Amino acid sequence: MSNLSDIIEGFIKELIEANNFRAVDIQRNFLAQQFDCSPSQINYVLSTRFNNDRGYIVESRRGGGGYIRIFRVQSSIDELKEILNESIGDNITLNKALDVLKALKERDIISNRELKIMQSILSDRALNNVPYDDRNTIRASLLKEMILISVDDD
Repeated sequence: MSNLSDIIEGFIKELIEANNFRAVDIQRNFLAQQFDCSPSQINYVLSTRFNNDRGYIVESRRGGGGYIRIFRVQSSIDELKEILNESIGDNITLNKALDVLKALKERDIISNRELKIMQSILSDRALNNVPYDDRNTIRASLLKEMILISVDDD
């Protein structure tokens, strides 16, 4: 059975899809009431499941009648390169790298087979001979290169 965060994430993704992948406006308190949870649970889902690494931008307006606006980012190759440099930078943890790959798979930028291959290449097992302190740097370089190659139209 899915946990509450998975259910909330799925609900928000369905809203975005139903809105033809345009921005959706939702009220945090309304969602909290719908799912019988605290607004902090909604904040957790938004910050962990709808962030830049996963291809989303979340704007928040607080106060009376406040709302949350969620955009799904549509990127060109140049925008993708910029996002990669901002999101990945010079080093990236394994968990964050896996989040980036999951977002690319969800957006059909990479196939399921590419996802599995990339996950394997970035794993600690594959980087076993690399000193521990250098793994996140190597991982970032590998991830950026694999993503750029997978989206290249040539």
